Amino acid sequence: MLGSVTSRSEGSCGRDRFDHIGWEDRASRPSVGRVSNEELLYRYQAGGGRMAAVAAEGAAVAPSLEVAIVTCMDSRIDVFALFGMKMGEVHVLRNAGGVVTDDVVRSLTISQRELGTREVMLIQHTGCGLAMFTDDEFSEKLAEDVGMRPEWRTHAFTDPAVSVRRDLAKLRHNPFILPETVVRGFVLDIEAFTLDEIA
Repeated sequence: MLGSVTSRSEGSCGRDRFDHIGWEDRASRPSVGRVSNEELLYRYQAGGGRMAAVAAEGAAVAPSLEVAIVTCMDSRIDVFALFGMKMGEVHVLRNAGGVVTDDVVRSLTISQRELGTREVMLIQHTGCGLAMFTDDEFSEKLAEDVGMRPEWRTHAFTDPAVSVRRDLAKLRHNPFILPETVVRGFVLDIEAFTLDEIA
């Protein structure tokens, strides 16, 4: 079982947050170039697990704001910081592009019918990796690499506003999403971190 260290610093982020903690064997800490699984486990052992427990203390399973957010997995987007949220307030669903897929609908349906959410925020962004290729290009590359095309689509897009508008329509007309659901869509400017609502 992985252990944890009680000391931690609140004022810094990332790997430096735990640099003040002394290890019995500093050589056991992974070298950092590419951040690996081992580096992440180091951060967990150095206090990350305890910090997560403190952040989630007292939070219920059902999100208190009754909101589910669908957004991109882009590592630059900190959804909790963006909206000043705390743990336990919302459900956050992330995938490549923040697009509405069958699995997003599955999760939203469970979120609504079992855990009480009643509003959905859909957030895609400028500078998204899904704008760098087309569905056909990606499928062809996979076919060349592994000998077969995927059964799924990438949902690549060129304009995030068009993609958001399309996905809003999907959610508003999906029979599994509660008809009274308030659904709003936005494009996040990845440089300025401003939100533009899409009607």
